[in-house]
Amino acid sequence: MSNDKGLQDAHVKIGAKQTMKLVELGQAAEVYVAEDAENRLISKIEGLCNKHGVKITYVDTMQHLGKACGIEVGAAMAAIIKP
Repeated sequence: MSNDKGLQDAHVKIGAKQTMKLVELGQAAEVYVAEDAENRLISKIEGLCNKHGVKITYVDTMQHLGKACGIEVGAAMAAIIKP
């Protein structure tokens, strides 16, 4: 993931519930999804993002996404909040 610092500096919500809520409310600018997250979560967020026109960027592992967000545990997904 090339923009690790960018995720740490941006206004980000981490986790499946918070990410999905932001997308549903139209407040997500972009969503990052770990490819090794549960398939049901990936399917649900893909559907929401397609419905609301939000760009999805895939990250290889939950561990990498968590690290990119500045946390020490893995994260299934994260959303950048619209400015």
